[in-house]
Amino acid sequence: MTTEGFTTCLWFDGQAEEAAEYYLSVFGNSRRGRTVRYTEAGPGPAGSVMTVEFEINGQKFIAVNGGPEFTFNEAVSFQIRCADQDEVDYYWGRLTDGGEEGACGWLTDRYGVSWQVTPEALIEFIADQDAGRAARTTAAMMTMKKLDIAALRRAYEAG
Repeated sequence: MTTEGFTTCLWFDGQAEEAAEYYLSVFGNSRRGRTVRYTEAGPGPAGSVMTVEFEINGQKFIAVNGGPEFTFNEAVSFQIRCADQDEVDYYWGRLTDGGEEGACGWLTDRYGVSWQVTPEALIEFIADQDAGRAARTTAAMMTMKKLDIAALRRAYEAG
């Protein structure tokens, strides 16, 4: 059996190509793949975009124009691990443009896809063996929308 790994399929209602281009513009290490169009067999209008393949940082995606039957929700999200505040600010700004800020570093983009913009430092802080440090960091995170690494570090180092 041959396998190429996993491809994440994102279901859109007529916005697959637009969404793929948007994600390609947000993430630097990305590329567009094949576009497949509906034929007379349907179910979409002949010639319209059925799927667009694209890749971000080695992760394969396929955007499909499947119709209005399904929508995104926060039960599934994509985590972007950021090295520093500049990366947090960049992804937060790009992905909330036309989208919606959530709590604790979560957001919903203009297409309804959920993202977690997560600094590596946060993961380190909340995994600390010192329960007090982890708890203080978590409590600080719970007060934020976009995560602020300096504020998280202050909470982590307090006490």
